Amino acid sequence: MSAFRLSELAEEEERRRKRAPWGVTALLLLSGLALIRNGSGEFDVGPPQPASAAAPDTRTAPDTRTGAATLAAAAAAPLGFSAVDRVRIPAIQVNAPVTPVGLNPDGWIGAPPPEDRNLAGWFTGAVSPGENGTAVVVGHVDNKQGPAVFYGLGALKKGDRIAVLRKDGKTAVFETYGVELFSKNGFPGARVYGSKGRPELRVITCGGGFSRQNGYDGNVVVFARLVAVS
Repeated sequence: MSAFRLSELAEEEERRRKRAPWGVTALLLLSGLALIRNGSGEFDVGPPQPASAAAPDTRTAPDTRTGAATLAAAAAAPLGFSAVDRVRIPAIQVNAPVTPVGLNPDGWIGAPPPEDRNLAGWFTGAVSPGENGTAVVVGHVDNKQGPAVFYGLGALKKGDRIAVLRKDGKTAVFETYGVELFSKNGFPGARVYGSKGRPELRVITCGGGFSRQNGYDGNVVVFARLVAVS
């Protein structure tokens, strides 16, 4: 795992701002990132998987529920850069500290230490949660001792909220608008990591089938947009 110390975040942020908007996505795709490599899967009952009804609505035409005007009215103004302190997801009883993570030498997003079951990671190669763009938070689904921080991620539903507590004292509140399971062989990097032109958040853990040889064969991805700041 490649983890950045907080003292290195300013330098990393400066490098990030100099990259093109698609730089992060291109880097992740070229390095073959399709699976957050964590989890042991050594349990009789696997983690919950997303229901088909939880998938994001990919239609471009606005409707009465999620039209462009409604989204604009509900969205909160983007924040500036800040490191991340904690993530809370009340619907699945998550209340966890967050550590910065970067890319491993082999091109994978680094994960928090597997022995710490209640620890999430913020990927510093993307924006910070609340900034304009797509922020990324990752975490283990399980370890050898049992369920880990994002074990219940696949059970989230549209409308569930995710609060990210930032080091600047502000809390960015995101609302889930989709939860999907993607196989590692068909991971849509541009769709997951690409900027939507507004502050968004992706929360990612392992999911799908499991084998002792290859681990989990997919990722659970939560799509959420910024709706409030406190």
